[in-house]
Amino acid sequence: MLLQSGSVVVATTVEAMALDAPRRGTELAALIEAHRSAYAALGRTVEETGSHGSAFEKACRTEEETLLAICAHPSVTEDDRMAKASYLLQIEARGELDLPQHMQALLRSAMWKA
Repeated sequence: MLLQSGSVVVATTVEAMALDAPRRGTELAALIEAHRSAYAALGRTVEETGSHGSAFEKACRTEEETLLAICAHPSVTEDDRMAKASYLLQIEARGELDLPQHMQALLRSAMWKA
């Protein structure tokens, strides 16, 4: 039974969340792809110029920012949570999920409410 008071707000919120879920999945997929690209670019930079200089620093910053964006992404659906966790476990296995900012962003994203 729906309550008279606030039922429109609840129905609207639930409907908005349902409509928003596919966008979030697409957004997470785009963030993961951006990180894969940034990681590959970082590897190419190291091969071409070594691990020093402004090109290397810029590539590192870009890779770190894209990884942080994944950590901070609020995963609402079960599919998003699984995709995010699976990808971040791969990153962690390489020893690259090691900054305090990563953990802070992950914890904050878990507190996000729809």
